[in-house]
Amino acid sequence: MLELAIKGSRRYWSWVIFLLVLIGAGFIAYLYQFRVGLGVTGMSRDVSWGLYIGQFTYLVGVAASAVTIVLPYYLHNYKKYGRIAILGEFVAVASVSMCMLFIFVDLGQPLRVLNVLLHPTPNSVMFFDMIVLSGYLFLNILCGWYILGSERKEVPPAGWIKPFIILAICWAPSIHIVTAFLYQGLPGRHYWLTAIMAAKFLSSAFASGPALLIVISLILRKFTKFDPGWDAIQTMGKTSAYFLIATIAFYLFEVFTAFYSNIPGHMHPIQYLFTGIHGHTKLVPVMWTCTALLAIALPILVIPSFRKNERLLGFAAVATFLALWLEKGISLVVGGFIPNPFERVFEYWPTVPETLVTIGVWGIGFLILTILYKVAISVKEEIVFDKYGEKQIRS
Repeated sequence: MLELAIKGSRRYWSWVIFLLVLIGAGFIAYLYQFRVGLGVTGMSRDVSWGLYIGQFTYLVGVAASAVTIVLPYYLHNYKKYGRIAILGEFVAVASVSMCMLFIFVDLGQPLRVLNVLLHPTPNSVMFFDMIVLSGYLFLNILCGWYILGSERKEVPPAGWIKPFIILAICWAPSIHIVTAFLYQGLPGRHYWLTAIMAAKFLSSAFASGPALLIVISLILRKFTKFDPGWDAIQTMGKTSAYFLIATIAFYLFEVFTAFYSNIPGHMHPIQYLFTGIHGHTKLVPVMWTCTALLAIALPILVIPSFRKNERLLGFAAVATFLALWLEKGISLVVGGFIPNPFERVFEYWPTVPETLVTIGVWGIGFLILTILYKVAISVKEEIVFDKYGEKQIRS
């Protein structure tokens, strides 16, 4: 089916060329980083995780969020998701691929990746993170590609694939739970030292993932002959709304615990993010932008009359995706390092090479997604669906 990816319109090839330009710029920046070292980034001894690990953390959640589409369709026969289940699985493939690339560029010396394989350490959370990410990538490629091939041949999937689908559904939350354990298992970082970190990670993932799929679905409706289905888009909007409420609630729980207990170590990172500490305010605009976007997106997603407006829904989905990217992709990671254990503030901000490498990795992810979606949409356009999203046999 890959031959379908090399057949496209001028718009399709313009988009591919644009992504290749971004990838090229990122690759050149990475070569510079490889030659000079991680000193070209904004990271330091005090802030040793930055934009790269932030993107990794956020994208693990986007990958795990595919379960919000796959589970209702395969286990509960929610027919309205029949057209878009494959879209969720392919988002997971692209997201996990980017996760691995961000770990790769963050290591500085790429050969260090082999240490995880050559010297496995079962008592390390990173060892299990590698296992769950690799396993989840394999499961989504296997299930997504096989089911798409069955649809193209207009035959039902063989029974042997069902256990793999169920395994992928059970596997999805584990990739983000293990990622949360990487943070909440560090006793010296009070901002991350919370028992609800894993729950907060999952809730934010299940809000941002459907939001991304809403945006993708609206784009596909506009620029292709494939319609994901308005009912499916509305259901994703509801899913994003419910989990967004849970995410905000979890964060407020942490704020209450920090300030009611009056423990400085728990209060200072939140103070730094929202008001700054001792004149250090680099991330204050980031957190307030996140807050403003959520304040706008939440009412649109919750109120039915607003959510049923296509333009408002699209705006709310973009706002949700960006807001949670700002919170988890930047503020969460950096906020955990500030102030340091000696109560001193060393701020962080991405450098130009670091930003270009990040853009390049996102470009690779979107190129993977574009190729997979080009194949999937080409197959879907050949298939006739009924109003419930179930495939109909062509006469």
